[in-house]
Amino acid sequence: MKRYFKGVANGAVAAISYGTNPLFALPLFSAGIGVNSVLFYRYAFAVLIYGLWLKFHKKMSFHITLKEFFPLFFLGVFFSLSSLTLFEAFNHIAAGIACTVLFVYPVIVAVIMALFYKEKITKTVISSILLTSAGIVMLYNGKPGETLNLYGICIVFLSAVLYALYIVGVKNIKSIQHLNRAKLSFYVMLFGLMVYIINLKFCTELQMINTPLMWICTVGLALFPTIISLETITIAIKLIGSTTTAVLGALEPLTAIFIGVLIFHEHLTMRILAGIALILSGVILIVTRKKQTSTPAKK
Repeated sequence: MKRYFKGVANGAVAAISYGTNPLFALPLFSAGIGVNSVLFYRYAFAVLIYGLWLKFHKKMSFHITLKEFFPLFFLGVFFSLSSLTLFEAFNHIAAGIACTVLFVYPVIVAVIMALFYKEKITKTVISSILLTSAGIVMLYNGKPGETLNLYGICIVFLSAVLYALYIVGVKNIKSIQHLNRAKLSFYVMLFGLMVYIINLKFCTELQMINTPLMWICTVGLALFPTIISLETITIAIKLIGSTTTAVLGALEPLTAIFIGVLIFHEHLTMRILAGIALILSGVILIVTRKKQTSTPAKK
């Protein structure tokens, strides 16, 4: 039971910290910094900060074997491309629609686990996914007459698939199960960084950051939605599994909503409040299911 709730706590922290992306990314976009440059700084600062902490505070060795290299490389690329495709989708469809479509990833995780790893999808899990998905849809308030861009929808769906593959991979790739979670997170960030180095033509097209606010936002992106999110989601996946961790990701858009209200002075509507209630209901359902199923065993 203690292991389960530790996993749930880490899953919640991972989702909430990842939900801070808009808080730090939007000011950089407003300053004219492109997607690839923003993501380069996000991963580069994360690798630097986390690497120094592991080396000098944790005294950790960075040695990995060839057998560990390839899974870590692909996990890093999947995670990084998931970020890139999501931000690319913002150029074609509204951010609200993109975030709504993105939340199909818990369903993809559940399907992959059921088809390839024979994980049973319980009624509780299905109910939780339905409640949280309905809540995400309620959070989106589209403009009258707004049409959907098929390319944008496909791109954000690809983002969801890549993120789902990352979550499943962390839990099920046997060659990395013994790895320290901190080392795993570090290499995911490092290999993820390679995507943007290549996209920016080995940094020859990198845009510079030159104001205190931009530096604060860059460090914030590295710390919260990257280092903290990756570290805690890795712990959660190993403790409570891929599917439950994915469902807890519903806390990500809730975080974005609260940031919008508190920081960007956005308005709460009854529709948004109803969406929040549905999401919290789904999250509570998935969180308490272990307690319900384990109680008879104690008697």
